[in-house]
Amino acid sequence: AVVSTQSTGTALLFNSGKMVCTGAKSEEESRLASRKYARIIQKLGFPAKFVEFKIQNMVGSCDVKFPIRLEGLFAQHGQFSNYEPELFPGLIYRMVKPKVVLLIFVSGKVVLTGAKDRKDIQEAFCSIYPILKNFRKK
Repeated sequence: AVVSTQSTGTALLFNSGKMVCTGAKSEEESRLASRKYARIIQKLGFPAKFVEFKIQNMVGSCDVKFPIRLEGLFAQHGQFSNYEPELFPGLIYRMVKPKVVLLIFVSGKVVLTGAKDRKDIQEAFCSIYPILKNFRKK
């Protein structure tokens, strides 16, 4: 793979001709960065085309502004989560619908990943927030 970085993100180019762009802050910025990279490849003399653009993974992060009792959350939601603080400081919560993975930290910081669109991120957060409030540290 070849790696290139610009202010709009980073591109990975593969032998298959496929390209993966990361680091954009919005869907439109991702599309624009992908177009720019395709244009750079064309200018280098390769017959590149901008086709089949799709977003595979969106990441969101937030701070709920209160500390969370991860042990309690894990005890009651063990079927959806994994918590091994000696290996990783956050609780890994695998939501089924939408299919999003959340990394939940005792500080109240939450990272949501694996979403295909913004709606999934928003829906996942709206689903987890009432649960997190129940495990707020006193």
